[in-house]
Amino acid sequence: MGSIIFGAVAGLFLKERAVILKPLGDIFLNLLFTSVVPLVFFSIASSVASISDLGKLGRILGWMLFFFTLTGLISSSLMLAVIKAFPPAASHLTGLAVPAVSAGQDTGSKIVSALTTADFVELLSKKNMLALIIFALLTGLASSLTGSRGRAFSEFLASASEVMTKLISLIMLYAPIGLAAYFAYLSGVFGPQLMGSYLHAILIYYPVAILYFFASNSAYSFFAGGAIGMKKFWSNISLPTLTALGTGSSLATIPSNIKAADEIGIPHEISRVVIPIGATIHMDGTCISAILKISVLFSLYGMHFSGIGTYVTALGVALLSGMVMTGIPGGGFLGELLIVTLYGFPPEALPIISMIGTLVDPPATMVNAVGSNVVSMMVARMSSGPKWMENSK
Repeated sequence: MGSIIFGAVAGLFLKERAVILKPLGDIFLNLLFTSVVPLVFFSIASSVASISDLGKLGRILGWMLFFFTLTGLISSSLMLAVIKAFPPAASHLTGLAVPAVSAGQDTGSKIVSALTTADFVELLSKKNMLALIIFALLTGLASSLTGSRGRAFSEFLASASEVMTKLISLIMLYAPIGLAAYFAYLSGVFGPQLMGSYLHAILIYYPVAILYFFASNSAYSFFAGGAIGMKKFWSNISLPTLTALGTGSSLATIPSNIKAADEIGIPHEISRVVIPIGATIHMDGTCISAILKISVLFSLYGMHFSGIGTYVTALGVALLSGMVMTGIPGGGFLGELLIVTLYGFPPEALPIISMIGTLVDPPATMVNAVGSNVVSMMVARMSSGPKWMENSK
């Protein structure tokens, strides 16, 4: 944050001359773009491969994924409605190139191209992120189903995932320089237009996130356990809420979230599965911010954010962004990268929406982390029946 502020202020003083700093920012972006493909593959494949007893966990995981998807769609739809009523009012930056729109493909061909590739080497590109994710899921599942004969491969996936995580941490050491240079370029060349866009984005996001936090968690906990369930939820959720706000990390909130789940009475076999997995793939706050980021980019690039097709695509991208995010502090580059690549925006769009992600990170993490707890309650309701709270005493 300090380097971003320094770069932005420096850019205001340098003005158009700040363009000489852009290569330093491009180096940072290129490092991220080249590392994201192996990072996504190994992290997803290793996570799926680590699930040993698929039969026992199948029912819990099925309901978990159902509620993860449902709450993600609800949160994204809420922000979509707010965006239509109160657009972010970002100014069109005429100096930015409008993303190319592919033509000549029917809907079926576009779906096939998005979900699969015709050659393995084509998976190794950020342009085919959806196909890469699906292939990673299938690879992890195959490794898990192979049993003992696939153990060595599963260990390789886990080891490779750790290596890629360390690689990202090394790249992030350069982030203060790269981001300072890029924001110096952005603020110097485009001036206060971006600053006004950020202010509008914050004024939209914070009220929506807070409203969703209280309204949705109340409704979900009531569904899971009635008035008693809602009372138990709000009586024990303060520590995870404060932890999420203070650390900006869903992973760091796992211990307090599990403790709260025990106090609520959620069975261990459910809370110990849903909460850790939810810390990485259940991100309602991220879904909300994804819709906001998409609408801001559309406005900045002079594109119309309207039409059923645009809305459906935005909901899909938001849901995908929210379910592939990691729980690291200040995380979000992966989801933002998905938005940029899937819509075909140029690399310059990544730092713009990354700043939005940084500014909304505290309430987004709060919504993300606490949401996994209430989903555990709903999974318990569906897995153990409506009287699960009485049986857990």
